[in-house]
Formats: sequence, structure tokens, C-alpha cells
Amino acid sequence: MRLVACDTEALALGLMPGTALADARARVPDLAVFGHDPAADMALLGWLADGCERYTPACMLDPPQSLLLDITGCEHLFGDETRLARDVRARLQRHGLSCRIALGATPDSAQAKAKYAARAISDLPVEALDGGDKVHKALRRAGLRSIGDLAIRPRKPLAARFGKSVVIRLARLLEEEDPRIIPRRSLPIIHVAQNFAEPISRTNDVLATIEMLAGRAALQLQERGQGGRRFEVRLFRSDGHVALLAIDTGGPTRDAALLMRLIRERIDALADPLDPGFGYDLIALEVPLAEVLANVQVGLETRVDTDAATAALIDRLSVRLGAQRVRQFHARQSHIPERAALERAAQSDAPKADWPKSAPDEPAMRPFRLFETPQPIEVTAGFPEGEPRSFRWRRHVHRVARVEGPERISPEWWRHARGYEPGNGSLTRDYYRVEDNEGRRFWLFRRGLYDEMERPLWYLHGIFA
Repeated sequence: MRLVACDTEALALGLMPGTALADARARVPDLAVFGHDPAADMALLGWLADGCERYTPACMLDPPQSLLLDITGCEHLFGDETRLARDVRARLQRHGLSCRIALGATPDSAQAKAKYAARAISDLPVEALDGGDKVHKALRRAGLRSIGDLAIRPRKPLAARFGKSVVIRLARLLEEEDPRIIPRRSLPIIHVAQNFAEPISRTNDVLATIEMLAGRAALQLQERGQGGRRFEVRLFRSDGHVALLAIDTGGPTRDAALLMRLIRERIDALADPLDPGFGYDLIALEVPLAEVLANVQVGLETRVDTDAATAALIDRLSVRLGAQRVRQFHARQSHIPERAALERAAQSDAPKADWPKSAPDEPAMRPFRLFETPQPIEVTAGFPEGEPRSFRWRRHVHRVARVEGPERISPEWWRHARGYEPGNGSLTRDYYRVEDNEGRRFWLFRRGLYDEMERPLWYLHGIFA
């Protein structure tokens, strides 16, 4: 067992990460130790990253204890880079956390300067290259102890002696090559925010601010000829808590009034009401997903757009009840009955069509709803492959008065590499529409032909209303 991390007092006593626990207790008998919890460390780092999104939406986790922020174009919100860094430090100290903050033109230089507490890149030790102990020892034996010593040396001998990766890392430390960070979440298409000198807590003030931000986002969407499909409102509380309000729409929109109605619906539907605490000092609105939305000129005649009204109703119900609870059917490219329709969230897009639209002139009538699993039945039919004359289902015998069919459906052999579906999916189906003596109509099918199996099986797949 070894020490993973040490606080300031432990470091002052000469303990270091990596020290064996037995050796540490021998040196400090009353040493207080705690079990290492990597999941809790990552949770804390994620919580800090949420709070740092008040400065920029481009935030990257660098476990176990670092964050990388790309503040390009965001520093003016706080005056300059120095004031932004000062605000970060003050907020972390307010939570009892110490930190090292460094600014750099590349993530590698900023990360290395923070790690080694260096003000200039040339002051960084050669260990900042992360080339391994052998490389670091060889460089020090050659009299190269800092990045400044390496910067004035030609690169080709370094690449030949220590590998190309060392030269690439050196170029990134010297801010000659920018690899860019990988944000923890995709960057939004549009990001608008509002800072407050004094935190706000009144609901009316919060909604008014969101409405103002929605208007600004709508103008930017209009300039791009786009409409948002997803809107995210983040409320940054002064104590570091971040509340998220996410709104999805069935189609692209930039209607600020519609967005505000949906946001109010979302707030009313929250299981845990918003708690402003000591107030929000920043509110941000982002559009992570957008699509093309052309400008439409309203005609002289006033007409009710039923599609738009239906879409608005779906959006409101989805916000109030949950996106996965409001669903609709989409046609799917398959002639197998149970695969021909797909139930998806009403706000999701229809599946892409990957085959030509070719349907018979008079499509066969089928039940609107099918059994999730076809019900096995006992059928008396003509032999071979004759029409059903009677069938037993749920202990009741139904005498067939009228019958239509068969409608033969072959398996989708082209979807499988071996040319057929494994199991019963490789059998042909013959469907019949039957009506019993009491006027009830059923949809039956026989799975398998007599040349495919010795005794085909019968199933009830649906009931006509």
C-alpha cells in the first residue's frame, strides 16, 4: 500500500506520493490516512468543470487533478485574462481548494507551467517533456536541464536520439504547435451569456434574463439561416452549483416566445424546484444542435398551420411529460410486419429511407396494432398448404366463415451475409385474413412451407378492430 496524494502538512514532513504506507507510518506514527476513492476524485473534478463553464464552454478534464480551459474569445467578459484567472482562484479558495493557474498559447505549455509552478516556458525542467525516466536522465547527462536549453538545439539530432514524440512535445511546450483541447462535451453552435454584478434570485428576473438571451440567440440563428433543435440554459449559482434546463423541439425553431413557453413548462415539471440559494451570478443559453430553417413569408390569407400547431403541442407535452413518453410510429424499410413500423420519441427524426418507394397499387389490409409476440394457435386447414377452416386460441374454437389470402412473405435474406436468417426467421410466411361465425376478424399466418419443414406452425399476429 502506498500514498497516492499528500496534503501540505504531509509534504512539509517529508512524505511524498508513492511512499510505502509502512515507511510513512514509521516516519510519522500518528499519520492520518484515508482510502483512495478515484470515483470521488473524478466526481469532484467534474463538479469543478461544471463551475468553470461560467468562463468558457470549452473545458477538458485532465485527471487526476487538472482542468484545461480554452478561453479564446471569452476573456473580455471578465476584462482580461488576468482578471479571469483571479476570479477562478477566488472561487476555488472560497471552497477551501488551492490551485495553480497558468496561461499559455497551447494546452501543453499552460499545463506544464501549472504543474511545475514555472512563470516562463524556458524555466520548465526537461521532465515536462513526459518522455520517461531514461530520456530525462540522458538529457541531464548531456547538460540539458531545462526546456530553454533544448529550445536552442537543432531538432533533428533530438529526434534521431530520443524519438519524434519528444520533438513534438517540445514544439507544443514552446507554443509552436497547438494540438487543441478535446472539450468534455461538444461545443455549442451558439453561446450567449449574461453576467451580474450582484446575484439575482427572483424568478421574474431569471425569466426576463433568459428571454433576453433567447432573443439574442434567435438573431444569431436568423443570420445563419438556422433553427435550434436543442436549447440548454445553465444557471450558475454563486456557491458553485450549476442548474441545467434542457429543451428539445421536434423541428428547427428560433421563436423566442415559443422557447419561453417551453422553458416555463420545464420549470413547472421539475421534480426538484430551482433553488437560487444566494442567487445566480451568471446565466448562459446555448444551442448545441441546429438545422437549416429558411425564412418564410406569411401570405395575405390567414391560415392555420396544422403541422406547426401539432409540432408545438408535441413539444409542450414532451417537455411536461418527458421526451420518451410522447411517441409516434415511423415507417421502416422492411416488409416483415413486426419490422415495418418503428415506435420512437415524437421529437426524433424519421429514419432515413434507404430503398426506393415502390408499393403495390392496392396494399394488403393489415391490423393497426399487432401482438408484440405472435400467439401460437391450433389450426385445422386443408392439406397441403390449404386455407384455415377453424382454429383454437385461448381455449376457444373459432369457426372460419370467410377467408382472404394467402399473402406470402419471404424472409429478408439480403440482410445476412450467409444469405438467410438463422432460426425460424428463414421460413416463409403465408398470411390470411379470416372472419369467424360471430363476425370477429383475425390475422393469421403459417410459418414455414411443407417443403421447408415437416409440420408448419400457425400463429395469430393481430386482430382487426
